[in-house]
Order: sequence, then C-alpha cells, then structure tokens
Amino acid sequence: RPGLALCAGCGGRIQDPFLLRVSPDLEWHVACLKCAECGQPLDETCTCFLRDGKAYCKRDYSRLFGIKCAQCRAAFSSSDLVMRARDHVYHLECFRCAACGRQLLPGDQFCLRERDLLCRADHGPPPDGAVA
Repeated sequence: RPGLALCAGCGGRIQDPFLLRVSPDLEWHVACLKCAECGQPLDETCTCFLRDGKAYCKRDYSRLFGIKCAQCRAAFSSSDLVMRARDHVYHLECFRCAACGRQLLPGDQFCLRERDLLCRADHGPPPDGAVA
C-alpha cells in the first residue's frame, strides 16, 4: 500500500504509485532497488538476491557469495559440470594433478593433500585418510 510502506533501501516512506517487493516483507522505491555492488537497477526484469539486508544482481551475488572452484577461485555458472573431492569443488578443466598437470577424469584414482590433487602416478599408494 503506497504511503504506508517504508523503503528498505533509503528508509523513507513509499508514496509512489509503484513499489517493488522483495521477499515477503521488504518493499523498495523503484529507484532505490539497486545492486549493492555494481549499482545496476533491479526491477521486475532481472533476478534479485538478498544477503544481510542488501540486494545484489545475480552476477555479483554469485561472484561474492557463490561456491568457487578450489583451483582457479572463479565462480560456477549453472551450466558448469563439476568434480568434487571432499569439500572442494572444481571446474572439470581445473581438476588436474598438481604435479604433472594431467586432467583427472571420473574413475581416476587420486590423492587430495590439502588443496592439491595428485594423480596415482604422482602420489603412489593412498596414505591413510586420503581421498581415492
């Protein structure tokens, strides 16, 4: 209801004929709903993400808060295929032996030492507690 709502962005009353509602209880002036990182206006045409009371565009939210590749530290897109080793996630092209650079494929035996992946040829038999 215009005139009764307080803008989550500026704190002022929303008396405009239109407002934007994000989440069930946050309302914004149309001009106040912008990405906290890049300033892109966030309206009904783009996806909006909230974190700690701030609004973000999809690109910045993914970059700042999304899971990142354990090797290259880049964010993943929704279409990326990934490889996992314990709590680490890798792009397929980043899932490589740290010693020889060989790409590790599903079914390959490897060892994870801290953040380094090692193929079977470079680590020998898996030590106790290693991922194989």
